[in-house]
Amino acid sequence: MKKNVTILMTLLLMLTFIPSAFAQKGQAQKVSVKYQVPASVRNITKENTYPNSTQDLPLLQPSDLTKKLINSSKVKIENPDLIRMLNESSINSTPFAIGYRAIVYLGQWPLNYESSETSPNWEFQKINTNYFDNRGGKVPYQIKYVQESQKIIRGGLTAKIASAEAVKKMMLLKAMEKTHLPLAFDTIIGAGTKNDHIYNIPPNRLGYLYAYAPGVNEKGKVTYGEVYLMLKGSKKFIVIKNVTSQGIGAWIPVQDYVSFGFAASERPR
Repeated sequence: MKKNVTILMTLLLMLTFIPSAFAQKGQAQKVSVKYQVPASVRNITKENTYPNSTQDLPLLQPSDLTKKLINSSKVKIENPDLIRMLNESSINSTPFAIGYRAIVYLGQWPLNYESSETSPNWEFQKINTNYFDNRGGKVPYQIKYVQESQKIIRGGLTAKIASAEAVKKMMLLKAMEKTHLPLAFDTIIGAGTKNDHIYNIPPNRLGYLYAYAPGVNEKGKVTYGEVYLMLKGSKKFIVIKNVTSQGIGAWIPVQDYVSFGFAASERPR
C-alpha cells in the first residue's frame, strides 16, 4: 500500500513538473528575439553624414466621441487618417431630436491592416563596396567602411492598391510595433559616412568590404469599406458597407543601420 502511494505521489509530481517545464520552454521560444540584430549589422546614426529625420508615426488617440463611433462599428477601424477626421468632427445632440434621422456618407476607406508576416532582410540593398589590393603586401592591411557616395534607399508597396499612402502608414506602424526597429519608406546614407570596425586583409589577397542597407518585408491584409455615419434621434453610430479585403506586401528600409560583409580572395571578384 505504501509502495502504491509512493508511486502515485511520484506520478503527480511528474505531471505537475511537466506542464511547467513545457510552459517554460514555450516562454523561452516566445522570448527568443525573432528580429535580433546580427553582429554584422551596425547602427550608424551618429556617423551618418546625412541626418535622417526620425519617422514619427505615433498612434493617434481618438477623442471620446470618436471612441464611441469606432466601438459602434462591426469592422475594426485603425486608419489614423479616418480617426483624425472623426476627431475633427463635432455632432451636437438635442433632447428634441425624437424622430430625427440622417445618414452621412464619409467615403470609402482602408479601415485596418492585419499583419501576417514580418521578415527582416539584412542585405536588402547593396549600397557600397570598399576595396584594397594587398597581393603585393607582406603584412595584413586594415580596411574600414567609408561610404563613397550618397545612397538613397527607397521601399514601397509590392502592388498597386487604393489609398496607398494610408495603407503604407498602417503597415509601417504594424512593422515598427513588431520589430522595434527604426523603419522608414525612404532613408539616406550620406557620402563619407564611416565605421571604426577594422577588417584585416591578409598578404597576397584582395579585400572586399560590402555594405548593405537592411529592410523589412511586411505582408498582410488590408480591409476596405464604405463608411456611413448614422444619426437616429440622439444616437450616433458608424455603419460599414461593402467590406472587401486585399492581400498586400511592402519593403520598408531600416533607417541608419548598415550590414557588412567581408571577403578576402586571391583573384578579383
